[in-house]
Amino acid sequence: MKVLLVSANRLNAPYAVYPLGLDYVARAIEDRHEVRVIDLNTANTTALVAALTETPPDIVGISIRNIDNTDTLDPRGFTGQYRDLAALIRTHVTVPIVLGGSGFTIFPAELMALLKADYGIIGEGERLAALLDAIENGGDPAHLPGVILPGGTAVIPRPLSDHPNRKVNGTPAVTDYYVRRGGMLNLQTKRGCPFRCIYCTYPHIEGRTMRPIAPAEVAATALALQEAGARYLFITDSAFNADYRHSLAVAEAFQGAGLSIPWGAFFAPTRPPDGYYERLAAAGLSHVEFGTEAMSNRVLQSYGKPFQVDDVRLAHTAAQAAGVHVAHYMLLGGPGETTETLAETLSNIDKLRHTVVFFFCGMRIYPHTALYRLAVENNMVAPEQDLLEPVFYRSDAIDEDRILQMVQDHAAGRVNWVFGAGGEETEKILTRLHKGGFVGPLWEFLIR
Repeated sequence: MKVLLVSANRLNAPYAVYPLGLDYVARAIEDRHEVRVIDLNTANTTALVAALTETPPDIVGISIRNIDNTDTLDPRGFTGQYRDLAALIRTHVTVPIVLGGSGFTIFPAELMALLKADYGIIGEGERLAALLDAIENGGDPAHLPGVILPGGTAVIPRPLSDHPNRKVNGTPAVTDYYVRRGGMLNLQTKRGCPFRCIYCTYPHIEGRTMRPIAPAEVAATALALQEAGARYLFITDSAFNADYRHSLAVAEAFQGAGLSIPWGAFFAPTRPPDGYYERLAAAGLSHVEFGTEAMSNRVLQSYGKPFQVDDVRLAHTAAQAAGVHVAHYMLLGGPGETTETLAETLSNIDKLRHTVVFFFCGMRIYPHTALYRLAVENNMVAPEQDLLEPVFYRSDAIDEDRILQMVQDHAAGRVNWVFGAGGEETEKILTRLHKGGFVGPLWEFLIR
């Protein structure tokens, strides 16, 4: 079959994100099917229409990454774009449309109805291979794990047991776009997240059991991305250090393979083994982004975090001692937040030297999370409420205006205290720096 895979994500602030998931899907089906990928970050509507009409596909897959930008200060929703995309495809071909991606997995039934799709893949996109086989052979796909049909019930399948296998798309038309905008391509070293943060959708999408990719294979992929033009790699794992042993093995594999470009990742600020960040830095680690969320033990416990304030300080100090750039992400106003806990968080942030702090206010409520269940119990959302339009959990002990005022007063104009993604001004600055040849996330230029 001729399969057209479309990456629907057009969000490129603060950075354009390479459609990593479609590399895995393409590899899963390319041996038996003719695959073409259209990335709407790199291709316009004219190119999509040409792909649909010049060599019409037998099936179109749409990958949905983001539902919205989860930013209460600069809210942007994308479901309207996805609906228009599906309608555009329908005007040119009558073949089945299949939906997938992380955003789809969170809202499968809602997006099936909104986009009037024929099939959906919940969870890992490699399941498209089994769906194509069923369609091609006249089988019934209704009982395939991870497949949903219009009006069907969304059932989360067990994570795939097969080893994730990626095909690096080195096509210049795709990679050059990202290379020009900071040189960043991305990499995955494992799937699954063992943590129980109350707001997070990773365990729902990937499962709680970590499934590591062999370090040698990760390193080989990293080299392939470097050869494709990448000048910086970002590891997309929910938390790279969720498995300290595996992450160290990956770093050693990078060194052994001769990877020469810098890289960064998300980390949980848990207590690291001695010398951990030094060993990663020796293998090219340049940026550590900590998902800290709060600096009050009471709030951290309420958020379901596996660390306390002392752990954050220790992890921060260890990373800085290794000579890497450090940033922290804060998520304010969630369950348990009060004026007192916020004041405690701000005071403790002051003790984190030479770092950037990104502040987000309000927790986006997603289905299948502990936060959703809490919101239902507290009558913030109805049990069957459609959450495609963002709804945010806000503490009843402190409102958003008070949070913003406290942070602004405490920040006292410091440029290394950033609200959200930084807004349009930050986006413009990053674009100028990237055009000037700078690579990577570049938030290190804000460090004070």
